[in-house]
Amino acid sequence: MSLDPQLLEILACPDTHHAPLTYDPAAQALTCTECGLIFEVRDGIPVLLLDEARRPEERV
Repeated sequence: MSLDPQLLEILACPDTHHAPLTYDPAAQALTCTECGLIFEVRDGIPVLLLDEARRPEERV
């Protein structure tokens, strides 16, 4: 499932810096361009909760 390109333009990291996110459709995840936090996309819905974000070094 792909995310709407217009939605991707307005999504930002929920942390204080609000940096843009990049989308990896194969991993179904969004990654912050500044801090590197990884946010899952579940059933086409981005889960932008800091408590559920993963660090890049964490494995699924």
